Amino acid sequence: MSIIGVGIDVAEIDRFAASLRRTPGLAERLFLHQELLLPNGERRGVASLAARFAAKEAVAKALGAPAGLHWTDAEVYVEDSGQPRLRVTGTVAVRAAELGVKSWHVSLSHDAGVASAVVVAEG
Repeated sequence: MSIIGVGIDVAEIDRFAASLRRTPGLAERLFLHQELLLPNGERRGVASLAARFAAKEAVAKALGAPAGLHWTDAEVYVEDSGQPRLRVTGTVAVRAAELGVKSWHVSLSHDAGVASAVVVAEG
């Protein structure tokens, strides 16, 4: 396997929170319902959401930043082990298939007011 693309993105957590407050329905446009919730059903915190948003931006960068990708076609989820994973559908899956992507690697972090994500597309 070889690396097809790498994407990295950061999001200022307070700025992301302000965007969510200022724009009704933004969270639902960016995230699937299950991404908004913790495994216990509680609402996910803004730092965690900001990291997931950064991951979606990083996915687009790893794919060459083509126009027309839908936010909800890249889902960040967490395995029982706690490891973040990426599931792609729709527009993101089509672009990934065009490039020959077979697997994804994702890392999320948030600290000191900043959320970050790195995504590696492998094929």
